[in-house]
Amino acid sequence: MNKADRKPVWCRTAMTVLIAGALASGCAGIKENTAPNPALGLFPGLVEGYLAVKDIPDSLALLPPPPAKGSAALALDTEISQRSFSLRDTPRWTQAISDADLRFPHAASTFSCALNAPVSEAETPRLYSLLHRTLTDAGGSTGNAKHYYNRTRPFVINGQPLCTPDDRVSLEHDGSYPSGHTTVGWSWALILAEVSPAQGGAILARGLAFGESRNVCNAHWHSDVVQARSMAAGSVARLHANHAFLADLNAAKAELTSARERGLKPSRDCSAEAAALALQPSLAQ
Repeated sequence: MNKADRKPVWCRTAMTVLIAGALASGCAGIKENTAPNPALGLFPGLVEGYLAVKDIPDSLALLPPPPAKGSAALALDTEISQRSFSLRDTPRWTQAISDADLRFPHAASTFSCALNAPVSEAETPRLYSLLHRTLTDAGGSTGNAKHYYNRTRPFVINGQPLCTPDDRVSLEHDGSYPSGHTTVGWSWALILAEVSPAQGGAILARGLAFGESRNVCNAHWHSDVVQARSMAAGSVARLHANHAFLADLNAAKAELTSARERGLKPSRDCSAEAAALALQPSLAQ
């Protein structure tokens, strides 16, 4: 297939990465998000994003090809993959399993500790909705490159365990490059660092760790994760031209300030999370 002949395919591929097991059928119910409605279920587990399909950044146009056979970049991918094996069955492995679950409400609280505040539909509903809707936008940006390159995932090649074995069959048939989870997680980190600048360092560090969880899981190569951050940056930049997103962003800022004034606490075990992430600050170092 020539790049010029491609058609948007994110609805067929990316969400098998983003929400394992959630897709029971194809894309029959998807429409362009010209009138966003957070209550509209595009398919199980997702809500309508802010962006029309035509406005979602195109990963195939923006990203270079994945590392070529025999290249130094592919050797680095393999080396980092092998480093991750030592983390199997540790708290860092358990954290990676948690990070792999992008279903709501679980995923909403991913950055709760970094924010030092709860993120839930009951306590911070506008922030909760902001994250839920941008999952669809950011995840949608990865599909064209995933489909075109159809890169084989590391667990298929190295024969080592996958942290979410129930996802094995679906991921074997879903392109690895770039990482959809990382695109979502880094998009959230960039958005939340704007919502709560005082916690920006902790938020961005958590976003980096969230991406590396895909290496720990043996679900993605290092370059899948690195290039996903480019798609996240592009997605967030495009969202800033969307008036509904900007309105919700400002509402989330006010809501978070109120939550802190009321003394509300994070909705996760922050000590356990910190201990798990400290086991391996960065596989790439």
